[in-house]
Amino acid sequence: MRLGSVLQHVVTVLVRSSLRLYFRSRGQELDGDFVYDPLVMSLKNLRGSQLIPPYPACRGFRRAWNRPQFSRALVLTFVGSLTMLACAPLQLATPAPTATPGAAPRFTYTIVNSYPHDPGAFTQGLVYEDGYLYEGTGLRGQSTLRRVDLNSGEVVQSLALDPELFGEGITLFGDRIIQLTLTAGLGFVYDRRSFSELEEFGFTPEGWGLTHDGRQLIMSDGTAELRFLDPDSFQETGRLLVTDDGFPVPMLNELEYVEGEIYANVWQTDRIARISPDTGALIGWIDLTGLRAENPRAGVLNGIAYDSEGRRLFVTGKNWPELFEISLVRE
Repeated sequence: MRLGSVLQHVVTVLVRSSLRLYFRSRGQELDGDFVYDPLVMSLKNLRGSQLIPPYPACRGFRRAWNRPQFSRALVLTFVGSLTMLACAPLQLATPAPTATPGAAPRFTYTIVNSYPHDPGAFTQGLVYEDGYLYEGTGLRGQSTLRRVDLNSGEVVQSLALDPELFGEGITLFGDRIIQLTLTAGLGFVYDRRSFSELEEFGFTPEGWGLTHDGRQLIMSDGTAELRFLDPDSFQETGRLLVTDDGFPVPMLNELEYVEGEIYANVWQTDRIARISPDTGALIGWIDLTGLRAENPRAGVLNGIAYDSEGRRLFVTGKNWPELFEISLVRE
């Protein structure tokens, strides 16, 4: 791995933490389509952004540091970017993380069918069972758990989360629905039929995607690692590093267990990673470029559901007006 990659990871964490503090102060959350790559979020871009108010640069470093959280994020970003550029030629032995497809086989798609989907749904988790979609949505003050009729797109049952919580991935395990939250360190267990809350559980550091293999829960947290949890105690029982040709694959998001494989949306891309649950090695990449292009106002690809009886694969995204049934085509 290049030393610059290590520093980029560290600075990204610092910047993200600082920005998260700022957005929390505004009642918002750092998620969705907001890009926080330190090399992209330069001083010029930050000062021109509608999200970060401008300030006179001549007031000096010390005064800027003592201003609200956004100024700290700005300084960290600027200094971190310069440091990464300076250190980029240095080498370490560990492969650098990558979200770019490598040696794994590639698949494209054909659309088999399309179904209406609520364009107001900031999709974070998706499951199919018995003609219905179970969907977890996000954003503070808008997070829900839903049961949705597949054919009509009608929301037939809904539960609103506490306005302070940011809903994330969900999965069905027997008669229970399990839902994560992003940063609160809280997960919820509901009765599948009534949506009544049965219990809460804690976890660290963040909750992104959730699925299961029939024996254990599988959780993503935005890194290249998947965590395995006991479905009753919710204690961590193991981890799996996801790699493509030896390189870690970060930003793993919404998950679905499909025919002995783990499917994972890769955040901020139009790709799904097909992962071996035994080794963590990629079995293949699914390139869904073009689905979002048909919906220019939609957000990122996020949402995978599988009908094991009908062998149907469904995908959608944040605020997409459609959900698609697709079949895979080997390139």
